[in-house]
Amino acid sequence: MNKLEEIEKRRTFGIISHPDAGKTTLTEKLLLFGGAIQSAGAVKNNKIKKSATSDFMEIEKQRGISVATSVMAFNYSNKQINILDTPGHKDFAEDTFRTLTAVDSVILVVDVANGVEAQTERLMEVCRMRKTPVIIFVNKMDRDGKESFDLLDELEEKLEINVRPLTWPIGMGDRFKGIYNLFDSNLNLFQANKTGISEDIVSIENLDNPQLNEMVGEAAADELREEVEMINGVYDPFDREAYLAGDVAPVFFGSAMNNFGVKEMLDTFCRISPSPRGRETDLKTIEPEDNKFSGFVFKIHANLDPKHRDRIAFLRIVSGTFQRNTFYNHVRLGKKMKFPNPTSFMAQDKSVIDEAFPGDVIGLYDSGNFKIGDTLNEGEKFVFKGIPSFSPEIFMELENLEPMKGKQLDKGIRQLMDEGVAQLFIQQPGNRKIIGTVGQLQFEVINYRLEHEYGAKCQFVPKNYFKACWITSNNEEQLTAFKRAKANYIARDKDENLVFLAETPFLLTMAEQDYPEITFHKTSEFKLEEETLRT
Repeated sequence: MNKLEEIEKRRTFGIISHPDAGKTTLTEKLLLFGGAIQSAGAVKNNKIKKSATSDFMEIEKQRGISVATSVMAFNYSNKQINILDTPGHKDFAEDTFRTLTAVDSVILVVDVANGVEAQTERLMEVCRMRKTPVIIFVNKMDRDGKESFDLLDELEEKLEINVRPLTWPIGMGDRFKGIYNLFDSNLNLFQANKTGISEDIVSIENLDNPQLNEMVGEAAADELREEVEMINGVYDPFDREAYLAGDVAPVFFGSAMNNFGVKEMLDTFCRISPSPRGRETDLKTIEPEDNKFSGFVFKIHANLDPKHRDRIAFLRIVSGTFQRNTFYNHVRLGKKMKFPNPTSFMAQDKSVIDEAFPGDVIGLYDSGNFKIGDTLNEGEKFVFKGIPSFSPEIFMELENLEPMKGKQLDKGIRQLMDEGVAQLFIQQPGNRKIIGTVGQLQFEVINYRLEHEYGAKCQFVPKNYFKACWITSNNEEQLTAFKRAKANYIARDKDENLVFLAETPFLLTMAEQDYPEITFHKTSEFKLEEETLRT
């Protein structure tokens, strides 16, 4: 198979949602249909709570939420499906936003009872900004929720996108009979099945067929006929080009927990979703068909396997062919690197690969060379754009509860900071460690992982800071004066860059006015650009 055929086979997408909409459950059922797992639920007995395949961190199993992006790959319908399952909790939104830079399309999961929630709207804003094609899966149809037409109106209004249903439910909750596939004109009768695959699909080209009455009952059949007629009258026929342009979102209905309605979406997804797309750099757009290899790091994970203390950089391949044991340019560091053990993923299971193609996400074992946003390529020197960075909103001081384990704590906190979900600021005197995040839950996760992965116990003490600003200046005299005047609020990040920890918006504004030749950067993104220019 040549490279163009390999590219066309790839389908790389992210699954996003508000917490508890059923995103991770849907991910697991897609793996089930793809043959990547044999039954739903990674662990199941009387004592151990069932946990999803894609939630592999111990704290995720305990809390029942995803706090890290999982990468999974499987083959289905002659396509290689690459799924990136993202955290739903708002405290980990930046991990999800970065993941959206690495996908070509998105499946957005909506709970039929709750409809569009705040986090769903925020995630959709990013998709609209990037013109990312979106498919919507309305989940939990086996429970009572909002009427389907009302929900479609809410999707269009709150997500600011046109929708087009491609499947349609017959009732909901206790009255849920099944779904009618508008795209393929067939009927799937509902039956609960939480662990395996079962299908009861009947082809009905014409809804006037009396067989429909026998299968779902006369009242439900008449309601379906009326609603399908209304859909065809109100909504334009499905236009794949409009979907690929991010202007219309196909809508599917089902119950991920019961494996129902998932296959219809997966089959349609394979037919309509985009193959790998190009990405913008500081020089030009890089297309998948370009011969020379390029890719970018969008995530770093420490201790994917705590037993081996491994650190893995997740690389999205944009162009060319990645070859094992081949030297590539690390653009920011200005040096060549090769990788003897690049891996592909099935959640926590990894396998070494010899080559990978545009659209693939691979793991590179990393000893500390990579940062989020790094570009790896051959040929021209360029940097991929659009990897977001974030300014912390909550600050706490890290206090060591076991002084004899200071080295473990220091190593652990630095490795966890490289994952990009929090930032470390060191204050003098005393090497005081201030952690900045955008969400409270991140501190709980950091605390848990420090103890269980590094054997270091700590506690967090709140600090009253408003914003962290990275400071640079060509006026050394003014910079020295500022550092002297604000000594109690000056810190260094883990890369030794100067940071001003402003207590209030007013004090930050005053500092900017009093020291006009100092630039106050609101995120750390400027560092990547400066380091790349220097090398």
